Amino acid sequence: MLDITKKPDKPLVAVSILSADFGRMVEECKDVLDKGADLLHVDVMDGHFVPNLTMGQDMIAGIRRALPDVYLDVHLMVERPQDYVESFAKAGANMFTFHAEVSFPMYPTGVNPNDLIKQIHDAGMDAGMVINPPTPAQVFLPYIDQVEMFLIMSVVPGASGGAYIPEVLEKAAWLKERLPENVRLEIDGGMNPDRAPDAVKAGIDVIVSASAIFGSDDRADVIDKLKNA
Repeated sequence: MLDITKKPDKPLVAVSILSADFGRMVEECKDVLDKGADLLHVDVMDGHFVPNLTMGQDMIAGIRRALPDVYLDVHLMVERPQDYVESFAKAGANMFTFHAEVSFPMYPTGVNPNDLIKQIHDAGMDAGMVINPPTPAQVFLPYIDQVEMFLIMSVVPGASGGAYIPEVLEKAAWLKERLPENVRLEIDGGMNPDRAPDAVKAGIDVIVSASAIFGSDDRADVIDKLKNA
């Protein structure tokens, strides 16, 4: 099993299964892992925080049964992430990533991030925190020693294939200078082999990619190019 706190020699490739063929999900997951992917990224959407609805605990549990050793990086685009910690841990999630935008103080009635991070760790998962493109990276600073990964969205979340926003790399570079070595910095949205080198230069060490991989006739080549960005 991947240790996300270990600094990688090359960027890790997290394949987002949002662009996989849902009718062949396990086969699709096995294929990208066999072709070099390091982990799987699972986008969970509730239809409230973002307008789309996607997969949940049952999908994660099914993948976990079929692939017991894969690291499952779960990104929750939901209004009340605290309600799902135990069920996602039971389903087999390794990383539970929640949005700053639904958390206090950005959202006055939202969950306290300190409490949620403790809840995630107590459930046996790694904790991650994510921001949307308009949100400043400074909101991460109080939690820099508490989580295993920070995620910067480079598209407006809600669906696969959104428009890439390169300006977020400035936030990544600013944040990278302040991160401990055991904390990963992930980017999600519009990542392909042409854009990945700039992301890596900004300090990204976990690259989420969806349609660039699943839409390619040579998935192994795309994954290799992302790793060697």
